[in-house]
Amino acid sequence: MGGDPDSGTNGVGKLPAQTIEQKASSAAGSATAVRLTGTVVSGGQTYRLDMRLRADGGVGEVTTKGDTFQLLRVGDDLYLKASADFYGDGDSKDSQAAAAKLNGKYVKVPPGDPAYQQFSGFTDKKVLLAGLFVLDGALQVGDHRKVGGTKTIELAGSKGGSLDVSLKGTPYPLRYQRAGNAGTLTLTDWGQDFTLAAPPKSQVVDYGKTVGTSPTPSPTTSAPAPAKK
Repeated sequence: MGGDPDSGTNGVGKLPAQTIEQKASSAAGSATAVRLTGTVVSGGQTYRLDMRLRADGGVGEVTTKGDTFQLLRVGDDLYLKASADFYGDGDSKDSQAAAAKLNGKYVKVPPGDPAYQQFSGFTDKKVLLAGLFVLDGALQVGDHRKVGGTKTIELAGSKGGSLDVSLKGTPYPLRYQRAGNAGTLTLTDWGQDFTLAAPPKSQVVDYGKTVGTSPTPSPTTSAPAPAKK
């Protein structure tokens, strides 16, 4: 009963697990854009992501511990936008004044700053998508499922983690469930371009110059390494 679950699909569900993985990886790598949403649990903290990504940058927001900050990368230029609370509430007047200057503004983060390495991965399509193809144990074909109404075939790691690959059209990865209940990420809008541009200069605070000699507050949020187990 129920007929052939692969009837009317792109046929990927009938392929060996390794081949499905290769096709999904190739499709993801060649796509011009994608939107990634969901949660990542790292170091006991839960991070909620909503990022739109292209090869040359990305834009979106990350939320953790009740704090939400926006990230924007255009080429090598990384911008961070958050409230004053995100940068900490130091006791000194200098710290508070510095945080106030950054409140609601885009902070252009220098490439040499630790925050650049910490946050730029969230805007890097290649880095984030590479993490999708990390499943624990031997790779195996799982169940036929659905993600947002689209039929998928599950790729599962024998020791945890799964990846849902679309059975409609191009075999894009549509959902990644990290091993150990460490979060679930959904991928949509494959190939749908979006505007990616630097913010107006009036909205940008230079991390090294505008803040001047005042001590620059350190973010209270510590981002995890994206999509790593």
